[in-house]
Amino acid sequence: MLTKSINDAINAQINREFWSGYLYLSMANHFEAEGYNGIANWFRVQFKEEFAHAQIFINYVNNRGGRVLLAPIAGVPSEWESPLAAFGATLKHEETVTNCINDLYYLAEQEKDYATRQMLNWFVAEQVEEEDTVRTLIDNLKLIGEDGTGLYQFDKNLATRTYVAPAILNE
Repeated sequence: MLTKSINDAINAQINREFWSGYLYLSMANHFEAEGYNGIANWFRVQFKEEFAHAQIFINYVNNRGGRVLLAPIAGVPSEWESPLAAFGATLKHEETVTNCINDLYYLAEQEKDYATRQMLNWFVAEQVEEEDTVRTLIDNLKLIGEDGTGLYQFDKNLATRTYVAPAILNE
């Protein structure tokens, strides 16, 4: 059974994961409209990942006898100056999510909720991967600069990304 404070904190994280998904879907729509179909694809895959993350938390709360309470999702931005600006915003957002996961982990330790801490280990590793991936994309965009051919190749490369459901989702 989850304590009220752990249950409440996970419910807040579920909302953050859905908000993240909305943010990335908004980015996908923006870049689709701008003709960057590959970048739009990358953000659509991120959208699916964030909704999967929310579902992982939902499954966990339900499996532990807690109660999932969904809250309204706040609005998200809808425009970005450039791909670099969008990926910069993405990195900043992922760093915020990392801090929230770390806070959840700390709470689980304080409450001696080792099952929740164990589940959160997956998210800790996931956030390291998320931040590293986005930093690499930012580095690539900085190298490309204003080169249209480079940006074209970057966009084409991101078009190959596919969604793979995390194994933990089926546990």
